[in-house]
Amino acid sequence: MKRSLAKSFAYWKRALTVIPGGTQTLSKGPNMFTFGVYPIYLDHGQGSHVWDVDGNEYIDYPLALGPVTLGYNYPATVRAVCDQMKKGSTFSLMNVLEVEVAELLRECIPCADMSRFAKNGADATSAAVRLSRIYTGREHVAVCGYHGWHDWYIASTEHDLGVPRAMKELIHPFTYNDPASLEKIFAEHPRRIAAVIMEPVSVELPQPGFLARVKQIARKNGAVLIFDEIVTGFRLALGGAQEYYGITPDLATFGKGMANGLPISVLVGRRQIMKEACRMFFSTTYGGETLSLAAARSTISLMRQKRVQDRFWKMGDLLKNGTQALVDEHRLGQWIKVKGLSPKFWIDFVAPDGSEYNELKGLFFQETVSRGVLIGGLQYMSFSHTPQDIKKTLAAFEAACGVCCKALKDGNIKKYLSGMPPQNVFKRHKSDTEGDL
Repeated sequence: MKRSLAKSFAYWKRALTVIPGGTQTLSKGPNMFTFGVYPIYLDHGQGSHVWDVDGNEYIDYPLALGPVTLGYNYPATVRAVCDQMKKGSTFSLMNVLEVEVAELLRECIPCADMSRFAKNGADATSAAVRLSRIYTGREHVAVCGYHGWHDWYIASTEHDLGVPRAMKELIHPFTYNDPASLEKIFAEHPRRIAAVIMEPVSVELPQPGFLARVKQIARKNGAVLIFDEIVTGFRLALGGAQEYYGITPDLATFGKGMANGLPISVLVGRRQIMKEACRMFFSTTYGGETLSLAAARSTISLMRQKRVQDRFWKMGDLLKNGTQALVDEHRLGQWIKVKGLSPKFWIDFVAPDGSEYNELKGLFFQETVSRGVLIGGLQYMSFSHTPQDIKKTLAAFEAACGVCCKALKDGNIKKYLSGMPPQNVFKRHKSDTEGDL
């Protein structure tokens, strides 16, 4: 597929003069893909497809890093937002949608006795940690996974410029699937851990009994258990990973996926703890913004009616299993790993030394995008993806695997690259699972 990317590059040149780093979101920056052959700016989407500013069409799997669940320009979402827009997007007093969506969440999510709305995942996780500190009277936090850009979490990573040094003393990472590493934190900081916050599942799947053991350890030590379900919420099951795995936390955060791309997040939890939010300063002008709430009500209601998550699993199984079959067929298993659960799975590229094989990743990205398939770190499924999409995607993956085989056999991947390979722009502590930034 011959494509022009002239407009993308022109806008990128302009962006570098007015936007620090050129991008608002690290995972959307061009250095995360194969710079030179990957589009930089998208213009519009329809269903499971997107078009860049140069008019090129792609089947989309990053899905805006996960928020698009039903599909781009999905009629029910568009209708809900347009109808609400005619009434107003935000008001001088509260709106009944706040009540209606909170009631809907209570019906869908196991731990959601009560809800507080925000805009970003980091807003919700920060509120969850602060609420846990109020409820327990403690300050320290045990973390596992990625939880946003705010000081309380980012202090635990190497990306901590501008974060007060004192914050580091309060955050303690533990290792996924290693309950002993969590027990060690409680032993070293007795009666000081306010919360255990974690992604219930990401790339690595939980070993049998692990999540139940984490809950047991947290409860035994008087800490609040928080599931960060910004990514898993409304994807694995309607009620998130907590429904899928049958482990109910004290608090949970949701965001991506609940409004088909509209900006909203929510902190939900047990009534006993959530009532303490009356003492917590957590107030935002746009917490009750009605367009996103209308989109959330429409999206979640449709998910219940049409069993949307079943579609995620069905299409995801086709693509994930097909990808693994191609990797096996081309004997690329040493370098390409297919990980995670079908509704959102990861294609990992591993160098001989065990590090990320960015050159091979760049080549695979190059060959798939040139065939009209847009992929990223995580591949998400939408309700709009079709068997025809999967068939075309697997054809592109097969061609990419063939080129990767040739490049590896030649021992010179750079020779096959027309652009620059992706870069690792953000590293977290080694105990983290992978996530979106």
